[in-house]
Amino acid sequence: MITGFIALAAVLVLAFLRLPLAFSLLSVSVIGIGIELGYESALTMISMTISEAVFSYELAVVPLFILMGNILSKTGISSDLFRAANAYLGHVKGGLALSTMVTCAGFSAVCGSSLATAATMSKVAYPSMKKYGYSDSLASASIAAGGTLGILIPPSIILMIYGIMTQTNIGHLFVAGVIPGLLGLALYMLAIYLIALVRPAHAPRGEKSTSHEKLSSLKGVWPFCLLFLLIIGGIYAKIFTATEAAGMGAGFALIIALLQRRMSKSDFKHIFLDSAFTSVMLYCVLFGAMLFAKLIAFSGLGEGLLESVESAGLSSYALIFAILAVFLVLGCVMDSLAIILICVPLFAPIVVANGFDLIWFGIIVVVVTEIALITPPIGMNVFVLKATLPEVAFKDIFKGLLPFIGVDLVRLLLLVAFPAITLFLVEWMG
Repeated sequence: MITGFIALAAVLVLAFLRLPLAFSLLSVSVIGIGIELGYESALTMISMTISEAVFSYELAVVPLFILMGNILSKTGISSDLFRAANAYLGHVKGGLALSTMVTCAGFSAVCGSSLATAATMSKVAYPSMKKYGYSDSLASASIAAGGTLGILIPPSIILMIYGIMTQTNIGHLFVAGVIPGLLGLALYMLAIYLIALVRPAHAPRGEKSTSHEKLSSLKGVWPFCLLFLLIIGGIYAKIFTATEAAGMGAGFALIIALLQRRMSKSDFKHIFLDSAFTSVMLYCVLFGAMLFAKLIAFSGLGEGLLESVESAGLSSYALIFAILAVFLVLGCVMDSLAIILICVPLFAPIVVANGFDLIWFGIIVVVVTEIALITPPIGMNVFVLKATLPEVAFKDIFKGLLPFIGVDLVRLLLLVAFPAITLFLVEWMG
């Protein structure tokens, strides 16, 4: 148990020091397992863990969804979605910010990455909002907050990783993320509308589109609708698994880009290389996380924590709020992926022992990491936004994010208090 505590502390310290997460997890795990079982066993376990993971059918879902997201991100299809949303919402109070939120949700539905969503939308939506006089705080905060939808609205890379680590059905996690994701979108849009009512100078109206312009703008929306229906509809109808849905989605995204002539040979090469590099990086992190989970099990840290929780006499929901508090505090100073990889192996057995559903807990954890992505001082979405919009001050972005963090906390309380919101679609699937 002592080895587990030291290993956990070491990984947290290395994460705080911003060392590569894969290196931190792998090095600490190997040393810890070597202390517990001997270094010969540790080296054998590394080769076994990596070989099992490489040949795992479920892990194939990661590079395929990354490829699909990169195709749509690099070929400019996201601009079509923003144009359509703006045609219908741009003329109302806060219309461009509302259009940005809808576009973020749509782009997230086929991208799966929060950082990619924020980076893409900063180039697509921010110039339009500044053109019509939006304040820096609302314009930038709308993009940063909207980007967080990328890790909840399926397909989500974070949900894939959570499913692989906890052996939870990824397709069920995707379906469970739909209603909480749409609830987040609705609350974000409500926050923007209220800001526009209270401070109209921060969110002027845009130009009203004609009926012809509205109809013509819908021509660019069909790729998103097709891919979302293909992925979620296919999983929901049990036509294919999440891994098969990833293959179908990547294939159809490539066909769409080629038919629309938005991909040159250089784009094709860049997209596949970028997808390969990102996939390898995530695989290295996952291998480290798998070994770290085994170290936690061998050291007895998980059992020790479970005994401590049971002896403390905490109620089930008091325990959940304590775990979420840990995630929120760590989220202020750590990357969301690091939090998932370090904390989930520690807390998942405790959650199961107290009778909670791992699908519900996964969605709750992702919502908490969404909040972490826009919480100072290390909100990763904010840093991505700052890199693409260097003229916007950090203080303006964080100031504009306060209402969105507030509604996120409301959503978190609703999902904790009413698990049926999360599990409804999953149970309906049977």
